[in-house]
Amino acid sequence: MHDSAKRIALVTGANKGIGFEVTRRLAMAGMTVVLGARNAGLGEAAAIRLRAENLDVRFIELDVVRRATIESAAATILADFGRLDVLVNNAGINDPADGQPGVVELDTVRHVMETNFFGTLAVTQAMLPLLRKGPAGRIVNVSSGLGSLTWNADPNWVYAPVKLLGYNTSKAAMNMLTVQLAYELRDTAIKVNSANPGYTATDLNGHRGHQTVEQGAAETVRLALLSPGGPTGGFFETTGTDPW
Repeated sequence: MHDSAKRIALVTGANKGIGFEVTRRLAMAGMTVVLGARNAGLGEAAAIRLRAENLDVRFIELDVVRRATIESAAATILADFGRLDVLVNNAGINDPADGQPGVVELDTVRHVMETNFFGTLAVTQAMLPLLRKGPAGRIVNVSSGLGSLTWNADPNWVYAPVKLLGYNTSKAAMNMLTVQLAYELRDTAIKVNSANPGYTATDLNGHRGHQTVEQGAAETVRLALLSPGGPTGGFFETTGTDPW
């Protein structure tokens, strides 16, 4: 039986990489964490690994581009726990065909946007009623420095040459979701923020990133555990606030 005093978190795309580490850290902080993954075999295996560390982690099938799995996950969380305290929108993809605006195929941009933005929006809308049932919900959208319009416009920025229209646009759209949802929820105890993990070595970038997953998960975890006096509607990395 679940301890009703424990906070409940859902992390999407959590069977590996940053999502897996965020799941581990939130469970270590005393939460019951629902590990969302689109592949049942990989998701359950990841949950088993974390339960072997005596962590309260439960797998749920959740594919952010399949509405039926989102609705089923929300119904299961409601039935099992009655609420949700933390939502980490971590699931995301890139596409090897992504590229600059003059040459990238429209279908490639749509493919990335479908998961990274529309999928995030769909999960958030489905889970929001559950977050409203909790005392002080937290929503963390795992974004990227590549989603910053300010940095994209700066030719001297270290990652200025990385112009991937689909990916960068999807993260900029996620940041817009953060700003607008934080405004919508301004009179509630729910806080909404974007996290920039930094360039972290994961499957998403062929493990070319210079950070470990532990480093990449740190800011997302901090925002998920914000105190009542913490910020909302912001874009943060471990070194501070990022420009939109």
